[in-house]
Amino acid sequence: MAKGHRSQIKRERNANKDTRPSAKLSYARVSVQKACFVLDAIRGKDVNSALAILTYNPRYASSIIKKLLESAIANAENNNGMNKDNLYVAECFANKGPTMKRVQPRAQGRAYRIEKRMSHITVVLDER
Repeated sequence: MAKGHRSQIKRERNANKDTRPSAKLSYARVSVQKACFVLDAIRGKDVNSALAILTYNPRYASSIIKKLLESAIANAENNNGMNKDNLYVAECFANKGPTMKRVQPRAQGRAYRIEKRMSHITVVLDER
């Protein structure tokens, strides 16, 4: 086959794919800034202490991220055959999603725009 053939390019792309267990939540109804406060608290921690932090964190984003972390742990155990006690949060980040634009009526017939922001949250685990 030619060097730049589509199937060869796909094969090379899939060869260096990240095999670490992960979970991704798209279109979470929380802004990136608010999600990052919670993600910064669990980055680099082992999964048991990260779950404990998320359980007692009063922020709304922590409940979303806790479910996501539990999903990533289940993926690691079932798909990769890893032990839960050896796992830690290798990467966690939130990317900007689409913004819903709404209108709030104000005085004298004016209309103010309200932006309801969304984010795409990703949690990647690894074994120690």
